[in-house]
Amino acid sequence: MQDIFALPIEELQDLFVAAGLKKFRAKQVFQWLYQKSVFDFTAMHNLSKADIAVLQEKFTVLPHSLEILREQNSSDGMTSKLLLGLPDGNSVETVLMHHDYGYSVCVSSQVGCDMHCAFCASGLKGAVRNLTAAEIVAQVYLFNERLREQGAMVSRVVVMGSGEPMLNFDSVLQALDFLHREDTCNMSYRNMTISTCGIIPGIKRLEEQGNPINLAISLHAVKNELRTALMPVNKGYPFVDVLTAAESYSKASGRQITYEYILLKGKNDSPQDAELLSNYLRYKQASVNLIPANPVPEQGFERPSKAAVERFLRILQKNRINATVRKEMGKDIDAACGQLRAKFAKEQEQK
Repeated sequence: MQDIFALPIEELQDLFVAAGLKKFRAKQVFQWLYQKSVFDFTAMHNLSKADIAVLQEKFTVLPHSLEILREQNSSDGMTSKLLLGLPDGNSVETVLMHHDYGYSVCVSSQVGCDMHCAFCASGLKGAVRNLTAAEIVAQVYLFNERLREQGAMVSRVVVMGSGEPMLNFDSVLQALDFLHREDTCNMSYRNMTISTCGIIPGIKRLEEQGNPINLAISLHAVKNELRTALMPVNKGYPFVDVLTAAESYSKASGRQITYEYILLKGKNDSPQDAELLSNYLRYKQASVNLIPANPVPEQGFERPSKAAVERFLRILQKNRINATVRKEMGKDIDAACGQLRAKFAKEQEQK
């Protein structure tokens, strides 16, 4: 059986005709899938029983095949996190966040991660494989299905879950292009963000694409030895070169770069660190998103005090750096990337 999720309408038409279905059925199914977020052929009411039987025999729809292994909802009702079981037995996390401007989904781009950032749970066991474009799109549409009764749908997507998006560039861009289509989510590229640890070839490819997708850089330190210790990728792509590539992207796309900076107690949260960060970002089209660390027990990092976070922020603002402290969402539901998947895997090993 062939999975038809996230295929272009033209390819869907060819498959349906080859299966003995009328060509116009492809448009009907396409509308059910991407405008109504209905993934069960039997619920597509304008299809004949005979055609439904053919569809069930020959095709599958990925969101309908995913298993929800775990679900966690924050106490304030603003964040939902799912651990999704994929058909091949692997699992990934995806998160829905409710903001005052609508709904955003943080999607994963890989099963696991090979970046091995010291403070992150995603890479505890490395990367297993890249996700397909359909598997990335499905993370958005699972939540669209849930929001359907409210007459709502996801309006923003952030590729900031498990995995390094620039190491799965083609599938990530294919997924975002699909979500951008007028006959699917009709999502603006300006409502999409790709977060990278600083894979410079990927940043350059994104610039060549020419779409105004937002770029976020996981920076986390501006002392070379410290950043290498926290983020081994700094050996291959030193952060000063990453800043240069990001600034080039900003000028080409017209989009401000967001620099993610996780604050780790006693590691990178001193006034000196704040001044140094200001020096590197001064006069750049950039903003800083300060992230007080979510504790990851396996890694032994602590969260700075509220006073230390506010002091760091004040120094950046004094130096005219646009900076904010990330609004915490889902702290009570294993909010850190990879945390839920790691916990689930540990439980399975202990059985």
